Amino acid sequence: MSYISTGVEYALHCLLFLIDQPDGATPPSTRDLAVLQGVSADYLAKLFTRLQQADLIVSREGAMGGVRLARAAADISVLDVVVAIDGDRAFFDCQEIRGRCALFGDAPPAWATRGTCSIHAVMIEAERKAKAALAAHSLADIAGRVAANAPVELGTMAAQWLSDRAARRKPGRPTRPLDKQE
Repeated sequence: MSYISTGVEYALHCLLFLIDQPDGATPPSTRDLAVLQGVSADYLAKLFTRLQQADLIVSREGAMGGVRLARAAADISVLDVVVAIDGDRAFFDCQEIRGRCALFGDAPPAWATRGTCSIHAVMIEAERKAKAALAAHSLADIAGRVAANAPVELGTMAAQWLSDRAARRKPGRPTRPLDKQE
């Protein structure tokens, strides 16, 4: 079982395509981003609803609508995205098993149940460190890593692909299905 869902992964991948959109360009639609990532448009729309509720993106409906980052990529942490998609849930839910040991019968000694459970303390520390690591990395950081590994043309190709899709959504243009890649 993973703590961080696949939805977070899809959201992060799609958010990367919203960084450095050309001025005046029609923003990508969630449908176009879904096609780009090979995921259901309905599923991605649900994820983007959560991102919008968390004020990470802004959305405009209609033929010329689409989605944009609500603030600079450097100001959106990976933790922000995790919390928006999966919620701010605890990594570990201590069941206080230490007080139910058969050796103690119905009366566990005070030393056995005093303070924070030793196992829970380790889990609290792990959660704190994991959240700090996620908070320390931004969308801009991830974009920099992608740029360092990907061919230079990738960004241009993605921008052109999204631009071509947006152009087909313009009013007055013949409509073609947006969920089919050409």
